[in-house]
Amino acid sequence: MLKLALLFLVISIIAGIFGFGGVSAASAGIAKILFFICIVVFVIFLVLGVMAGKAIF
Repeated sequence: MLKLALLFLVISIIAGIFGFGGVSAASAGIAKILFFICIVVFVIFLVLGVMAGKAIF
């Protein structure tokens, strides 16, 4: 998912360079949404991993 966020970020930068403002804004928005979803999933798995580690030890 983080790869997709980086891909949309690159697309946004390239579209911005060539002057496609609408495409640039849309792909930047998608990249931002995917990045925050990735952060939320990371935090959830981090908490689950800590809880599982405490259950083992």
